[in-house]
Amino acid sequence: MFEQLREDLASVRERDPAARSTWEVLTCYPGVHALIWHRLGHAAWGRGLHWLGRMISHIGRFLTGIEIHPAAVIGRRVFIDHGMGVVIGETAEVGDDCTIYQGVTLGGTTLYRNTKRHPTLGRGVVVGAGAKVLGGFEVGDGAKIGSNAVVTKPVPAGATAVGNPARILDPDHSAKPEHPAEHGGFSFSAYAVTSDMSDPLARALHGLLDHAADTDRRFHLLVERLAAAGITLDPAVEEKKDDFDPDELSKMVD
Repeated sequence: MFEQLREDLASVRERDPAARSTWEVLTCYPGVHALIWHRLGHAAWGRGLHWLGRMISHIGRFLTGIEIHPAAVIGRRVFIDHGMGVVIGETAEVGDDCTIYQGVTLGGTTLYRNTKRHPTLGRGVVVGAGAKVLGGFEVGDGAKIGSNAVVTKPVPAGATAVGNPARILDPDHSAKPEHPAEHGGFSFSAYAVTSDMSDPLARALHGLLDHAADTDRRFHLLVERLAAAGITLDPAVEEKKDDFDPDELSKMVD
């Protein structure tokens, strides 16, 4: 347990630039405290002391604002940053070197007992603030879940999911972290976002707007060529007002 604690403290120092000393992390970081309480509760749960495990979990939630079911499996060097409002369900599994921010829920979508109801996070997964990962599926190694995303389907390894419902970013457009910090063999992006990461739906809408603007330009060019050749259109068609403004619509999408 003490070896795991040393690893936890070192991982926080690595991933949080606000951490100024190991002593500060040990005494002032609720994510570290929540993991300590969880390990005690998980040990009791594993020995069949279910009420004791739940009581230890309850005490940990009261002291830290982080609720982890004692049956949940938490890997090594997991960093729960800030942590207030984090909920990790009974059958959830969190892999080594994961980072979880405040307000995250690893929840279930079924009421059946003795089933895998909660998600499994692979190694090096980053879950942004307010994200909800709901269901008994897997999030692959090194994946990133953007802030406030609602994920209800599996996420491939190394992919980034954003939006509600969550959509997987095109791997060809996935941005590299601005300040990469290697841990567990994966590059780390704070809050699972970078400055040039965009929603795939927004990119698709921008593509449609660009295509519409180009079609409009070519249509006007065709009308001018017809007029130069002495071919006139129906006056009603020419006088019809066109309110299409791709720039204004593009601002709305942004």
